Amino acid sequence: MKLTSGDHCTDNMPVNKYNSRSQNRVDRLLRVRELRKLSKAVSIDDKNVTGNSERKNKIDSSGDPEHFTEDDMGGAESSPEQDDEILEASPIARKILGDGCGVSDGKQMKQRLLVVANRLPVSAVRRGEDSWSLEISAGGLVSALLGVRDVDAKWIGWAGVNVPDEVGQKALTKALAEKRCIPVFLDEEIVHQYYNGYCNNILWPLFHYLGLPQEDRLATTRSFQSQFDAYKRANQMFADVVNQHYEEGDVVWCHDYHLMFLPRCLKDYDSRMKVELLRSVLAADLVGFHTYDYARHFVSACTRILGLEGTPEGVEDQGKLTRVAAFPIGIDSDRFKRALELPAVKEHINELTHRFAGRKVMLGVDRLDMIKGIPQKILAFEKFLEENPIWRDKVVLLQIAVPTRTDVPEYQKLTSQVHEIVGRINGRFGTLTAVPIHHLDRSLDFHALCALYAVTDVALVTSLRDGMNLVSYEFVACQGAKKGVLILSEFAGAAQSLGAGALLVNPWNITEVANSIAHALNMPADEREKRHRHNYAHVTTHTAQDWAETFVSELNDTVVEAQLRTRQVPPLLPSELAIERYLQSNNRLLILGFNSTLTELVECSGRRGGDQIKEMELKLHPDLKGPLTTLCNDSKTTVIVLSGSDRSVLDDNFGEYNMWLAAENGMFFASYRW
Repeated sequence: MKLTSGDHCTDNMPVNKYNSRSQNRVDRLLRVRELRKLSKAVSIDDKNVTGNSERKNKIDSSGDPEHFTEDDMGGAESSPEQDDEILEASPIARKILGDGCGVSDGKQMKQRLLVVANRLPVSAVRRGEDSWSLEISAGGLVSALLGVRDVDAKWIGWAGVNVPDEVGQKALTKALAEKRCIPVFLDEEIVHQYYNGYCNNILWPLFHYLGLPQEDRLATTRSFQSQFDAYKRANQMFADVVNQHYEEGDVVWCHDYHLMFLPRCLKDYDSRMKVELLRSVLAADLVGFHTYDYARHFVSACTRILGLEGTPEGVEDQGKLTRVAAFPIGIDSDRFKRALELPAVKEHINELTHRFAGRKVMLGVDRLDMIKGIPQKILAFEKFLEENPIWRDKVVLLQIAVPTRTDVPEYQKLTSQVHEIVGRINGRFGTLTAVPIHHLDRSLDFHALCALYAVTDVALVTSLRDGMNLVSYEFVACQGAKKGVLILSEFAGAAQSLGAGALLVNPWNITEVANSIAHALNMPADEREKRHRHNYAHVTTHTAQDWAETFVSELNDTVVEAQLRTRQVPPLLPSELAIERYLQSNNRLLILGFNSTLTELVECSGRRGGDQIKEMELKLHPDLKGPLTTLCNDSKTTVIVLSGSDRSVLDDNFGEYNMWLAAENGMFFASYRW
């Protein structure tokens, strides 16, 4: 889950540097957005013009955008330099967009982006008292942001090491600054309670639809409450560092469930235990998820637990809208394609091809985790071998299982279970010279993994529940030559993106997975080609860079739209003027609501969803009976109570008053009594 921090200021909110909006920035974003729309319109118009080598279109004196040429506007995907040229060379663009469209002193102004994640994209090793060596991690998020144009990104996070001394902290901070990284220093106790405790023991199982651990599992991490307290303290420590480096106009992009409390920490949140995580996330302007399902579940949680209104755009709370949308992440597909051209990788491909000559290669690459469905995958492969004896010496399953959380009993048990199943199947179907399953309890380096992807005929992804699963993307990116088949769990987020080209399976249904293996191995070449072409097009166009660029762009649009909504909010009723006009009038009509307007407050005692029985027993507030009687007895005033409640409810509460009643939202309408 990805969170973008920042809020728009309203009259009833304290102004601080995170929720105040510079009018100059909003105006700039508005102009940039209009420039982007105009450029796209021009690009579409250009595509409809034939003979592009001899184009004669020019800007006429009317300034009609239909007459803009690609040379005049720079095309749909203009670079920073091209944007400058647009504004410098095109008086029409200046006329439409005005001055100051993100250009300062002839240079494009880059938007500052503070990327906040639990871990920095570097590995730090201490070489001495004030000496550190750093190695950049080549993760998906790093690759994504490297490809984003016009953004000045800095990273804030934990360096993964405990640095208790001031000398070491200063030296590491200085070394990281050269990598555009800013460290958050967490001590071992905080990491133990916050990361190993609350994040991995509670949030991770919940977000993957697993049961919470039993109390005996918490012996080393004490209790739920202590873990949650550590989670809040850690998030506040991140917030303190962000606060030190934040400048007005910055975008703060908070990543993953480790930092769900951070947006509210940045807004000086007044915590309430039962709802604080949801409300903290809602402090962001834009909340992004990998799939539509996850976004829908979040909106549902906000409506059911907090009682807020869900809209097609997101969640609304007292006029403030938090946008909720799906942003499926991709990979840096070019990195994988470039790797396949390296001599070392080609040599490794030749070795693997020779090693498994005459056999189809099936591949699984997973963390050794309970949600990855490794036992289910291996059992399905066993069933396939049982039912298809002709394939027993013609296919091999290579399973890469990267160990994780090796100190947790459940993971140790899973490891033993997988080893037992693999040993049994190899003993049953193997020979002295070959075994059907090659299982590795370790990771592979990037080049070895690319070579393995390239020689694979069928990739098996059988996650029982997975946020996205980019192994499927990596496999597709490396299959330009072989065009292998992807068998993909319907419970992986990637199924919503690659489902059309993959064979979707329910990993719990062993028979279905076994049948899909048979289908994949026997699939005709033309069908393989068609399926691969569909997935390859998606993987190579919906890249990690495109994901990050879209997210930042959508956030900027969200800021603009929030400002426009604020401008459209009706002004407050001038009460003194209204009273004066009321007293001067001779014929008045007052239309009053009933529920939550004239009723007594219902005490919910903290219950989720409120007390529905009490809410059905609606009663007129005693303090309003006198004023209501006065209004109804005034010959110049007509009072109407409009409600969605049943007519018997209105009759019980207003039968004695001289007024009109509209029950069930106007379905029944009567004067005084029914």
